[in-house]
Amino acid sequence: MTFEDFGDEGGASAMQRPGGDTIATLRHRLYGLLEHGPIGDRAGRIIGQFIVALIVVNLIAVVLESVPAYEARWHTLFDVVELFSLAVFTLEYALRVWVAVEHAPLRHLKPGVARLRFIASPLGIIDLLAVLPFWLAFVAPVDLRVVLVFRFVRFLKLARYSPSMRSLLAALASERRALFGCFVILMGATIVAASIMHLVEGHAQPQNFGTIPDAMWWAIVTLSTIGYGDVVPITVGGRLVAAATGIAGLIMVALPIGIIASAFAREVHRRDFVVTWGMVARVPLFAGLSAIEIADVMELLRAEQIQAEEALVRRGEEAHSMYFIAAGEVEIALDHERIRMGAGHFFGEIAVLRRARRSATVTALKRTSLLVLDAHDLHALMARQPRIAERIRAVARERLGGRTPGQKGDLLTEELEGSDPPAGDRDL
Repeated sequence: MTFEDFGDEGGASAMQRPGGDTIATLRHRLYGLLEHGPIGDRAGRIIGQFIVALIVVNLIAVVLESVPAYEARWHTLFDVVELFSLAVFTLEYALRVWVAVEHAPLRHLKPGVARLRFIASPLGIIDLLAVLPFWLAFVAPVDLRVVLVFRFVRFLKLARYSPSMRSLLAALASERRALFGCFVILMGATIVAASIMHLVEGHAQPQNFGTIPDAMWWAIVTLSTIGYGDVVPITVGGRLVAAATGIAGLIMVALPIGIIASAFAREVHRRDFVVTWGMVARVPLFAGLSAIEIADVMELLRAEQIQAEEALVRRGEEAHSMYFIAAGEVEIALDHERIRMGAGHFFGEIAVLRRARRSATVTALKRTSLLVLDAHDLHALMARQPRIAERIRAVARERLGGRTPGQKGDLLTEELEGSDPPAGDRDL
């Protein structure tokens, strides 16, 4: 498999099946469409955007349908939206169950077992709850208000399409024990505060603090920093207890927030690390580096994504960075020719090394993932990694020597004719 094909995760699996099974190939293609296949796959992006838009429309319909005037006026439209959504989400769920055998962690299992594993997974349960109650409503008497609540479950389907939501859910899952500990501490603080307030304020306000259960309402509201003001102490001792409870409440609120914020930041950093590591591994220039060397390179690189038809650099601009294509495709517009570069290629290093200006405009032909290396970091990388430095210099010499670009290059000889230019000259 070439590096250009690397973006299609598991793409060779369908091609390697005996006899080129058409059904298996179709299933693999559907898996790529539903589970975010190649980064440049336009059909997969369209399907994902359509599902997200349909979820948003459902949520808006649920909210508006609760208004009697809107429900009476747009009842038919709400029904059409629900029936259409139910059909789409049901088809989506059925297809996800069918292609579950293509998931990398499940490929070693039998098809039936793999599909059951998917059905029992958190995302599988969310997908099922998004459609099952509505089908049950057609065959069994179900309280429509309960069915209405389940329509909000479809909001959780966005977690499949939002890396941020997945990171947040992963953070909550990873810190579930710490969060449960915070809950236990909160309950203990509630009982202690309610007991003290019952002793101090119970004789003055028996209707509010006459028993510990009665005082617990005040304690919960105070510790959570909500402070409704419906129950307040009137004695000096009670006010002192309330002040101490309010200060403790700030700690109670800050504790889980800090835990979740730290876990979320860690998950985002981990996700970015994995994504960047994978992108670095796709670039042939970094092939053969050890894990330590790749980690060293990653400190200098930053990931960037550009959409189709978006210009990355323009002719005449000062050169500040060189670029590695991890996935996607770009077109370099020269004076007399246009060159297309795909995954594994790099460009812009000569202009950076010579401190020149761009001699071409580079535009993305599809959604493209890039690794960007700034000028000062390029020199640092070449100093750290002699092998990489020699390969970059070799490509630069090849381009300056009058050869057309091959698998590793993207510049033509006519751009680099003549001696080294001053800083104001142009060069890609």
